[in-house]
Amino acid sequence: MRNLRLLLLLISIACLHGTLLASVNDAEKRLRSAIDEVLVIANSASSGDGLIKNLRPVLKRYLSFDAMTRRAIGPGWRQFSDEQQDKAIELFTTLIIRTYSNKLTPGAQPHIKFKPAAEPATGRVDIPTMLTYEGSDYEVTYRMERSEDWRITDVVIEGVSLVANYRAQLDAQFKKGGSEAVINSLTQSVDHPK
Repeated sequence: MRNLRLLLLLISIACLHGTLLASVNDAEKRLRSAIDEVLVIANSASSGDGLIKNLRPVLKRYLSFDAMTRRAIGPGWRQFSDEQQDKAIELFTTLIIRTYSNKLTPGAQPHIKFKPAAEPATGRVDIPTMLTYEGSDYEVTYRMERSEDWRITDVVIEGVSLVANYRAQLDAQFKKGGSEAVINSLTQSVDHPK
């Protein structure tokens, strides 16, 4: 009987390990597809506005802007009306796409080295990479979560979380003036890029 329990335990561990590996592999495969699509668009763009326009639908397939916006705003998110939430997601999406697409140089090819991924919780995978771009190296970790499919929910560049960085800013706005202050701050950032 003891041997049977031990055998069942080993089989369960082997199955769980196989499931974890499949999750990590699926997430990494999805991330690689996202990166490949973004690079094709970036290399064929003739202008910054064209790049932003062409990146938007691709990034919306691979990034969970809903989750990113909700987490960037923090606990105050629950006090937003449905309409305010939709507006905040749209503004935050535009801000992120514009900010990071402006950092891409058409024709400049990054080299990305994937490091071993980790699954910190069921349905979450962190994929660390080393990105070499225009002569500089950057440690970039993609945090992905599975809902219907694997989607990026945060990007950590050189130890700085994109979501946490915006949360510090947006939480301060929320504390000053509630949801309207956050919407106004996002609107200003989108209307008057730095």
